[in-house]
Amino acid sequence: MVGYDPGAQGASLSPEEAALAGSAAGMVTRALISPLDVLKIRFQLQIEPVSSQRPEGKYWGLFQASRRIHSEEGLSAFWKGHIPAQLLSICYGAVQFASFEFLTEMVHETTSYDSQTAGVHFVCGGLAACSATVVCQPLDTLRTRFAAQGEPKVYSSLRHAVSTMCRSEGVLTFYRGLSPTLMAVFPYAGLQFFTYNIFKNLLTPPSTAGNSGGNLRSLVCGSGAGMISKTITYPFDLFKKRLQVGGFEAARAHFGQVRCYRGLLDCAVQIAKEEGVRGFFKGLSPSLVKAALSTGFTFFWYEFFLNAIHNLREERRANGLTKDLGER
Repeated sequence: MVGYDPGAQGASLSPEEAALAGSAAGMVTRALISPLDVLKIRFQLQIEPVSSQRPEGKYWGLFQASRRIHSEEGLSAFWKGHIPAQLLSICYGAVQFASFEFLTEMVHETTSYDSQTAGVHFVCGGLAACSATVVCQPLDTLRTRFAAQGEPKVYSSLRHAVSTMCRSEGVLTFYRGLSPTLMAVFPYAGLQFFTYNIFKNLLTPPSTAGNSGGNLRSLVCGSGAGMISKTITYPFDLFKKRLQVGGFEAARAHFGQVRCYRGLLDCAVQIAKEEGVRGFFKGLSPSLVKAALSTGFTFFWYEFFLNAIHNLREERRANGLTKDLGER
């Protein structure tokens, strides 16, 4: 079960074990959903409408954009920025789940609230995600820059990107878009853990509640949680992406129109004036598909790896007892 469970059999999960399971889940999930992430970012950064009825921009829809990226940039383009994205997923998964397990245990030990209630999971999930966001924001900015660039590439490698950005834009450029990210990530992650908790309690029979490792229920519950939370908080993700490519306009000129934003409020106002309310939801289709798969796979693999760690720990304990009995 995700989160501290005082009724679980055996020793409680340590922060190190939660970090290991979270990083492994993030790594596997990132490799699977990278193409959808690239499509989502391309849609979010396009000023022109993303619509097959009004094909003014470079990309009109999922299949058209996929074919165009493949024909112009090759299959590997769907994994552009994969190295910083993988580093982001591993780091983010480790910090988020370790923080979440720690916070839910602290709630159980210091308050009268049940650590397995949906409300506790909302608050702890949001706080854990904020912690992970602050730690991992530079990697997210690098991932966005790599996914956004076309051909010829502006950054040839991760080291080149870091040195170029530090030299030309300063260290603070790695934290572009942090404000909308934090504003979005608390309710987004909170809703993920909240709805996942509710779905798991609805779909998991009481007789198997203590043995709910990585399985189909985790995937289904995580997918539903991801779609709900993403839809509610999506505009903030779009603002973040627009702000993260500030100072990067020259590399995006051949994709279509580019804009400069002075901050979060200016970004929101310009989008509303030029692109309308629909502009706040550009890229929502691939984002929902990605959110369903990403959140579903993250919870699926997290519980899978937790179950594997638990089984390995029990096996070592059993072997230790057997050895002690043999020595006696």
